[in-house]
Amino acid sequence: MWDDICGTNYPLSICFIVVNEFCERFSYYGMKALLTLYFLTYLHWDKDLSTAIYHAFSSLCYFTPILGAIIADSWLGKYKTIIYLSIVYVIGHVVKSVGAIPTVGNTDVHIALSMVGLILIAFGTGGIKPCVAAFGGDQFDEEHTSERQKFFSIFYMSINAGSLLSTVITPILRSDVQCFGGDCYALAFGVPAALMIVALVVFISGSSLYKRSPPEGNILLEVCSCIGFAIRNRWQRAKYDPPRKHWLDWAEEKYSKRLIQEIKMVLRVLVLYIPLPMFWALFDQQGSRWTIQAARMNMAFVSMLNALLILVFVPIFDLIIYPLVGFCRINITPLRKMAAGMIFAALAFGAATLVEVNVVVRMSGGHESDLPLEDTHQHSYSYSNVNCSLQACSNLNLGLLDFGGSYTFVLMEESGTIVPYKMEDVKANDVHIAWQIPQYALITMGEVLFSITGLEFSYSQAPANMKSVLQGGWLLTVAFGNVIVLIVAEGYLLSQWKEFLLFACLLLGVFIIFSIMAHFYTYVDPEQLDKVYMMNSSKEEDDHDDKKNKKSNDIHLVKAGQGTRL
Repeated sequence: MWDDICGTNYPLSICFIVVNEFCERFSYYGMKALLTLYFLTYLHWDKDLSTAIYHAFSSLCYFTPILGAIIADSWLGKYKTIIYLSIVYVIGHVVKSVGAIPTVGNTDVHIALSMVGLILIAFGTGGIKPCVAAFGGDQFDEEHTSERQKFFSIFYMSINAGSLLSTVITPILRSDVQCFGGDCYALAFGVPAALMIVALVVFISGSSLYKRSPPEGNILLEVCSCIGFAIRNRWQRAKYDPPRKHWLDWAEEKYSKRLIQEIKMVLRVLVLYIPLPMFWALFDQQGSRWTIQAARMNMAFVSMLNALLILVFVPIFDLIIYPLVGFCRINITPLRKMAAGMIFAALAFGAATLVEVNVVVRMSGGHESDLPLEDTHQHSYSYSNVNCSLQACSNLNLGLLDFGGSYTFVLMEESGTIVPYKMEDVKANDVHIAWQIPQYALITMGEVLFSITGLEFSYSQAPANMKSVLQGGWLLTVAFGNVIVLIVAEGYLLSQWKEFLLFACLLLGVFIIFSIMAHFYTYVDPEQLDKVYMMNSSKEEDDHDDKKNKKSNDIHLVKAGQGTRL
C-alpha cells in the first residue's frame, strides 16, 4: 500500500482525516441548523428559552475542547481520543434522533432525550475538536511544511463544504418529507447521525496508515501549575524577599526561565482575548435569533448563506483585497483586521435591526408579537381537506393560507352545510429575501477579518509548544460569547429589534476598547526566543566544556594516565 498520494509529499492518511472532518461537520451543522426551530415547533418552547438552550449548547461545545486536549495529551493520545469521543458523539446523535420521534413517549420524554443527546454531542464534538486538525498535521514530516500548510487549507474547506451542504439538505428533509403527520425532525436529525457513523468508520479505516504520537504530557496543565506556583510563592515570600520584575518570576525556583518567558508571551495574547467574546455573541446568533427572524419571513433557508459566502469571500480577500491593500502601502496589522471585523459584525446587526423593524411593521401592524412559526415551509399550501372536530364538519375548503400569516375561521351552517369564513389576524409575509442578504454578507466579511486573522495572529505570537494553550483560549472566547447571549436572552426582556440594536452598540464599545489595547501591543517573534535560548544553551555548554577540560588537566597533573568524563 502506498503511503503517499501519487508520489507526492502528501501522506495518504490525510484523505481519511479530511473525509472524516467533512462528515463530522455535516452532522454537527446539519443538526444545529434545525435546533432552534425544533425547540419552537416541536417542543413548543418560546423564543427566549429556545435561544437560551441553543446558546447553552453552543457554549458547552466550546468549553469541552479543553477536556479533550487534556485527555489526548496526558492520557490516551489523539488517535484513541478521537475514536472514543466519536463513539460518544454517535450515541448523542442517536438519542437526539429518537427524541424527535413523536410516538416515543410524551413531551417530557422528548425533552429528556433531546437534552441528554445534546450533552453527549457537546462532549463528543468539543472533545475531538482540538485533536483532529492537530492529528492531521502530525502525519507530515518536519521538512514538508508547505504541504502541511496546504493541508490545513483543504481541511478548512472541508469544514465549510460540510456546513454548506448540511444547512441546505437537513431543512429540506424536515419540511418536504412528511412523517408522523408533520415535519420530519426524526429523519432530519437521523441523517446527521448517519453521517457521524460514516465519519467514525472512515477514520478507523485509515488506522494502518496513521502516524501516532504518544501522549507527552499536557502543556496546559504545566502552564497552570507554573502560574499557580508563582502566585503562591509570591504570596508567601513577598514580605521577606526582594521584589521581582514580573510576578511570574517568582516561579523561577521550580520552573525554567524559558518556560516562564513563554508563559509571559502567552498571557500577553490572552489579555487581548478578554473583549473578544462579544464578537462571538453576535456571530453565533445566526443559528438562533436570525433563524427565528428568517422563519417568520418564510426564509429559513437563508441560514446557508454564511457557509456559502465564506467560500466566496475567503479567496476574494486573499487574492484581491489583501494584495490591493498591500499595493497601496497601507499598513494593516492583524489586530487592525480583527477590529475591522468587529465593525462589520456591528453593521450586520444594524442591518438585522432594520429588517426586524420592517417585519414587525408589515406583519403585525406595528405591534411586535410572537408570530406563528408552526408552518414555515418554503411555499404556500391550499388546504382543501381539513378534518373538523365537530361531527358536522367533514371536508372543509379553507382556500389558500400563506405562510407567516395567522388566521381565524368562523364556521357557519348554511343550507345544511358548514361554510368557513376566514379572518386574517396577522398578515402573511411580503418581505423579500433580499432584506436579509446584507446582514449575512456583513457578518461573513466580519468572520473572514476576525476569525481567520485571529487564528493566524494567535499562532504567530505563540511559542511552538504553547500553541495548544492559545487554541484552548481562543475556543473559550466562543464559549463565553454564547454565555453572553444566554444571559441577555433570559435576563433582558427586550423587543427583538431593541435587542439587536443593543448587541450592535455593545460590540462598538468593545471595538473601542480592543483598538486601544491593540495600539499598545508589541508584536513578538517566537523564533527569536528560540534563537536566544539556543545561543544561551550553547554558551553554557561551552563554559561547561572549558571547566571540564580545566578540571581534566588538573587531574591529569595529579594522577597521570587518568581523566574524567562527565
